[in-house]
Amino acid sequence: MDFHPVEANLRESFRVLARGRATADVCELPGVTLASAGVAFQMFNAAFFSGPVSTQVHLEQGLATARDHFALRGLPWAFWICEDWIEPSLRRRLSKTCANHGLRMSSEMPGMLAADLTHPRRALPELEFHRVEGMSAMMDFRTVGSMCFRVPSHWFAEVFHDFLPQEHPEFACWVAYWNGLPIATAAALVSDGAIGIYNIATVPPFRGRGIAEATTRFAISEARRAAGNLPVILQSTAPGFRMYTRLGFREVSRILVFASM
Repeated sequence: MDFHPVEANLRESFRVLARGRATADVCELPGVTLASAGVAFQMFNAAFFSGPVSTQVHLEQGLATARDHFALRGLPWAFWICEDWIEPSLRRRLSKTCANHGLRMSSEMPGMLAADLTHPRRALPELEFHRVEGMSAMMDFRTVGSMCFRVPSHWFAEVFHDFLPQEHPEFACWVAYWNGLPIATAAALVSDGAIGIYNIATVPPFRGRGIAEATTRFAISEARRAAGNLPVILQSTAPGFRMYTRLGFREVSRILVFASM
């Protein structure tokens, strides 16, 4: 089914960002994947269902397994749920069930997929793209990300740490520059037969100029140059949905994020 590469690539992106850290938990528990970086930013202390959830008991067991695991470590955490794993009859009371396990809804994102991209409808801005390989570019990547995602800079730096490019080159990070200013970012991960695009962000003064589209297209082009013409997946924010639809993406699932209270 279409949602599988969206869900699988997303889980792998969290595994990659967590692997190799002394504080990390990356493991498979019954019905649940843990991909926790052990950081202050709770979204990256993540748990996922790893297969279909067909009964209320199954749903509550998975939530309790993750809750107890993070409670032992004293960490804030988040459960990322691809709604297609959950039987429709269980989705209607999912928020209440999560609340009973100390979680509240944090965000809901369309999971999107594109086999091919449309041609640009307008001339896109000319930007200079640098792959994040050294300290300077990583600092720019973090500055743009923390500003756009409204996360404290030290939290963002814990996740996207100085040695990430060397330890995990498969998670390719890019910074877009305009006249020497870092104004946008993107990241790409090839996994599970798809190219996952992450961390698309443009600083507020430069939005509405086609910069996000140019950066997205560039990241996809670079990933396909290395890995071939694979389908592309991403999770869209509400402001980005129209742009991604225009690029040829279609919604194939919903990703729900519940964070510990």
